[in-house]
Order: sequence, then C-alpha cells, then structure tokens
Amino acid sequence: MTNSETKATLSFSDGTPSVDFPIYKGTVGPDVIDIRKLYAGTGKFTYDPGFMSTAACNSTITYIDGDKGELLYRGYPIEQLAVNCDFLETCYLLLNGELPDTTQNKKFSDTVTKHTMVHEQMQFFFRGFRRDAHPMAVLVGTVGALSSFYHDSLDITDPHHREVSAIRLIAKLPTLVAMAYKYNVGQPFVYPRNDLSYSANFMRMMFSTPCEEYKSNDVLVRALDRILILHADHEQNASTSTVRLAGSSGANPFACIAAGIACLWGPAHGGANEAALNMLKEIGTVDKIPEFIKQVKDKNSGVKLMGFGHRVYKNFDPRAKLMRETCYEVLEELGLQDDPLFKLAMALEKIALEDEYFVSRKLYPNVDFYSGIVQSALGIPVSLFTGIFAMARTVGWIAQWNEMISDPEQKIGRPRQLYIGSPSRNVKPLAERG
Repeated sequence: MTNSETKATLSFSDGTPSVDFPIYKGTVGPDVIDIRKLYAGTGKFTYDPGFMSTAACNSTITYIDGDKGELLYRGYPIEQLAVNCDFLETCYLLLNGELPDTTQNKKFSDTVTKHTMVHEQMQFFFRGFRRDAHPMAVLVGTVGALSSFYHDSLDITDPHHREVSAIRLIAKLPTLVAMAYKYNVGQPFVYPRNDLSYSANFMRMMFSTPCEEYKSNDVLVRALDRILILHADHEQNASTSTVRLAGSSGANPFACIAAGIACLWGPAHGGANEAALNMLKEIGTVDKIPEFIKQVKDKNSGVKLMGFGHRVYKNFDPRAKLMRETCYEVLEELGLQDDPLFKLAMALEKIALEDEYFVSRKLYPNVDFYSGIVQSALGIPVSLFTGIFAMARTVGWIAQWNEMISDPEQKIGRPRQLYIGSPSRNVKPLAERG
C-alpha cells in the first residue's frame, strides 16, 4: 500500500482539536483511512458492527468488487482460472502468488498427493463420534486433532514449518471429509491412491466400495474440481477472519483451520447451498412455484428465496455463471434433466431471471444455488455440502493465515466495544439485598 497525497481530518463539534489521519491506496479498490492512532489522540474508538467499513489487514491474495461482480485470485479473474486451471494449480497460486510452471506444478501435485494419507490412529477418533453426527462436527474435531500428530511442524515462526503444515492440510482434508461420510453411512474407509488427481481421488474415497472397482467419470471429476476452485478463497469473510483472529494469538495452523471450519458451519455462511436445496425440497413441485414466489414477495410471510442474491455482489455473482455451466453439464451427463427436483430448480431459476421483482433487486442465482444442485447430482448428501466447502476453502484459509503470520504489522486481534451496561457500583451484603 502507498501513502495518499491527501489526509482525512476528523473534527469535533465540542471544541476538541481536530485530528488528521493518513490515507493509504491499494492496488485497486477503495482507499483506507489509517485510524490506528485514533484512541491515543482522541480517547475515542470507531463503532462498526460486522466490520462492514473496517479493513483489519492488508492482503495480496483475493480482491472482490461487488458492484462489478469481479473476483480475482492474486490478480487473475476467477472466470479464467476456473476454465484454464485445475484445483491444485489454484492452490499453488494462492499459496505462492504466481501460477506454477510445468516443473513446479508436477512437484507441488506430487507433494500434495503423497501426503493424502492420515495417521492410522485417526480412525479411533471417528469411533468416538455417533454414527449420525453432523460431518462438520466430525471435521472440527479431527482437523484440530491433526496437530497432535505433527509436532515436527508447529513452529509458526519457521517458514518451512508453515509450508509443510499447508501441504498437510490441503492434502488431508479430502481424506477426512470422505472418512466422515463413510463413517456416517457405515462403510469401510477408503485409502487414497497416488495415481489419481486431487478431485478424482476424493470421488473414489467417497463412493467406492470393496465390492467392485470404482470407475471415475471425467465430467463429474471436472465439476467437483470447479466447485473447489470457485470456493477456494473469498477475501475477509467470516471464517477467514476467524482463522486470522485465531492465528493472531499464535495458535497452531491446525487449530486455526478447525476454528475456520466451526465458523463456516453457520447457516449464514457455509450452509447457504444446503439451505437452497432444502428450499427446493420444501417447494416440492413446479406447480407450487407461483404460490412460493407470491410468499417471497410478501414481506410479512417470512419466506426467503435462498440461493439468490449475495451480500457482497450487488451485481451477478461471477462464480454463478461458471457453476451454472457446470450444473447443466452434470445434469446432461447423468441424464437428470427430467428429474423432478432439478426441473423444479431450473423452473425457479427461469422465473428469478425474468421476473421484474427479482431482476430490479438484482436477486440473481448465486454460486450456492448451482453448487447445491451439482453436489446433489454427484451423490453428495446435503449434510456434507459444507464439508466440501471446507475442503475447498482450506487453501484460502492457510494462505491468509500464512500472510498474517508473515506481516510485521500484525498484532493479536483485540476489537474494542461500546459499553452500554451498568456504571461502576458497590456490592451490598446479601442480608441488605432484600
């Protein structure tokens, strides 16, 4: 970031002297006002619930322009990455700042692939969970437990240790997600194979059984790979901010990623695609859409259109167009165009794209609407949707964590508050309290 030629001046109506603050410019996007000396100079804090107007860090990883519908990973448009790269190339980019060349790509892919196994003792952790435990509960526990196996790479001040931890997390998340699924359905765990790609390996660990040889479908593998790319990072969202906040205390990377998974579990964050698919199931059939749309338009009904619109993107979600293409490819490949649930989804999509009520409010289908449909078509249960999200976002979390650890300006996170409770008062003896 660079200094702006202008400064921000804060003046007070009560006669308190005005204070100047430096303004910094980023590569793109809005300028920021550096208020770090606000409290020391004025005795006052800012008040910003949800941190909607606060930059808590500087970053070189991801940029979003919600008005333009733009998402960049290290400067590259998401539309180009999703078409021209696979997930591990995207991981390399997020971790290292540049796309890999042929040699770097092979070395990185081989390294990740050879770390996909988890310690055999991990299976005993799973036995401690109920069979019907939510996969996210299982992931929070097992990812945090990884730190107990890798004391050799927990020095967060050592760049090599951070690199080793990053590889381990990216490599082992698919294995743990697949194990959570297998444990839930009562099937044996499937070990990873080094001759398969990242996404193909995950599909095999999810859906193969000892009864017969598993045959991967390139269209479905590519669809999963695209889901992972589109969800790999998304600037300073709630779970990423959680990872950074946990990391600012010096916590090990496995604990920080477990904290991110816990935050992602919330329905307002990672559960959006699950909510969108549940909405479709509640509507039931195409003929019930008009009544549903009527309820959505009624502000007093409490009925919401899930999977449409986005808090950040005030225009079309750039990931949605790519996911829509993938959605139609998968439905065609599996012959599901006439499946009642998917016909319902496509009918709802058509209405939302044409109805003036939704168009004027820019409530376009977002990435969650389509990714939920695709994952359902792939055979992934709704309860595991957020687990897939966590698998994709792990690389973004670890890249953000590593950037934070390396930032000389970083301090332990300590937000302030506007206290509105009781002022100081004295404690009365019990007998005097009535």
